[in-house]
Amino acid sequence: MERVVITGMGVISPLGNDVASFWSRLKRGQSGIAPIDTFDTSRHKVKIAGLVRDFDAEARFGRKEARRMDRFSQFALAAAEQAWTDAGLDAVHVDKEKVGVYVGSGIGGLQTLLEQEGVLRERGPERVSPTLVPMMISNMASALISIRFGALGPTMSPVTACSIGNTAIGEAFRLIRAGIADVVIAGGAEAAVTELSVASFANATSLSTRNDEPTRASRPFDGARDGFVIAEGAGIVVLESLSHARRRDADIRAEVIGYGASSDAYHMVATHPEGTGAYLAMKAALREAGLEPQDVDVVSAHATSTGVGDRSETLAIKRLFGEHAYRIPVTANKSMTGHMLGAAGGAEAVALASSLREGVIPPTINQEVKDDVCDLDYVPNEARQADLEVGISNAFGFGGHNAVIVLRRFDP
Repeated sequence: MERVVITGMGVISPLGNDVASFWSRLKRGQSGIAPIDTFDTSRHKVKIAGLVRDFDAEARFGRKEARRMDRFSQFALAAAEQAWTDAGLDAVHVDKEKVGVYVGSGIGGLQTLLEQEGVLRERGPERVSPTLVPMMISNMASALISIRFGALGPTMSPVTACSIGNTAIGEAFRLIRAGIADVVIAGGAEAAVTELSVASFANATSLSTRNDEPTRASRPFDGARDGFVIAEGAGIVVLESLSHARRRDADIRAEVIGYGASSDAYHMVATHPEGTGAYLAMKAALREAGLEPQDVDVVSAHATSTGVGDRSETLAIKRLFGEHAYRIPVTANKSMTGHMLGAAGGAEAVALASSLREGVIPPTINQEVKDDVCDLDYVPNEARQADLEVGISNAFGFGGHNAVIVLRRFDP
C-alpha cells in the first residue's frame, strides 16, 4: 500500500487567514474570540464568537464569482488555494483523473438560506435568487475546489458534524493508500455564526456566556468552563502518495499513518458520558497505524469546553492509555480558536503537523480552576518544546460521529 503524506496546508481562521499567522498565534496562546459585530446581539444571551477577520472575498475571487458563493465556500476555496500553492503542485503536470477532493461542511450555506428566506418574505418569490440551492448545499465547497483545479478524481463532501475534517482526511488517506488517487485535497469549512444558529445553540445551553471576557470564554478542561464558543473558518490539507511527492521533490509536512472512526450509538447531541466512541476511534486509529498507546507523544484533543464533552474525552484517553495518559501532553486548540465546527478537524490537522515538525506543543489557555476528572497534562497556558514523533488528533460530532487521525513527523 502507498504511504500518505501532507505536502500542503491552508487555513482561514479567527487567528489569521494563512498558516503562518494561525500557527504563530496558537504558539503564543492568543485567543481569537471577540464580541460579535456582524449582527445585533442586544437580544441574544451569547454575544461572542470566533470570527474570521480581514477576509475580502471580492478581492480574492472577483465580485461576480464571490457573490455566487456562500461564505463557507469562500473560506474553503481560499484555504484550498493556499494548500495547493503550499504543496507546489502544478495543475498542468498532474494526472487530473487521480486528483480528488474530500471537503465537507456541517451546516453549509446557512447564511444564504436565511438571506433568501428574507427576500421571499419581503419581496416575493420572483425575487429569490436562482443560485440559492447551489450556494447553500454542503457539497459545493468540494465542487468549487474541484472546478478550480480541474480535479477529475473522486470528489465528495462528508457530513459528520464536527468530525468532518478528520473524516475527510481519513477517508482521503485510505483512497490514496489503495492507489485510487495520487493527490487529495481534504478538510472542512464552516460559516455558521448567524443570528439563528447562535440563538439555537444558546437556548440549548451549549455556548459560553462569558460575554464580558471573550478571550477567557473558551476554556477546555478547566473547572469553570461553561460551554463552547462558536467559530468559523476552513482548514484544508493536500495529501499525496509518498511516491508521487518524491517524484516531484515535494516538501513533506507530516505523514498520515492511521485513521479510526466510530459511533457513540448513544444520543443525538450528547457525547457518551464514558467516552466509549472516542475510545474506540482512537484505538482503531492506533491499530491501523501499527502503534501501541505508549508510542504517542501528543494528543490534539477535540475539547470544545463543555462540561460533559471534555470529561468524557478525558475518560476515553485514560481508558486507552492507562497510566501513560498522565505522561502524554494533551492540547486543545479550541481554547484559542473557539469551535470552528466542521472546519475544526482540518485546522487542527494543520496545527498538529506543524507541532510535530517544529517540536512545539501549543498551550491550552485559560487553565485556572481544577477539575477532579480532567486531571491530565493539558499544556496549561504556555507552549512547550518537546521531541515529538507521533501525534493523534481527535474530532467528535453531533450524532455520535467520532474520527481520529494519526500523524507522524516525516524524517527524509
